[in-house]
Amino acid sequence: MQAINYYLIIEHIKEAPKQIGGLDILDSQNTELRYLKGKIVSIGDLVPNVLKAGDIIRYDKHAGHTIPIDDQLLYVIKVGDIICKL
Repeated sequence: MQAINYYLIIEHIKEAPKQIGGLDILDSQNTELRYLKGKIVSIGDLVPNVLKAGDIIRYDKHAGHTIPIDDQLLYVIKVGDIICKL
């Protein structure tokens, strides 16, 4: 699968649970986390050369939509939803 234009296909990276007062806070419970971590699978032809497949990024959790491919859930986002490259 190949992204086109200003879109990227990414794979979400689950982060370790955050602990508050000895309790584990799961991703679904952590509402203060605004930006998620992901790995770029494919980039569109109009995305700047700064980004490439395999890069780890932070993106807005409300960005894009999901696509199930081969028992894997991938996300399609716009390049403008990326806030930084790690």
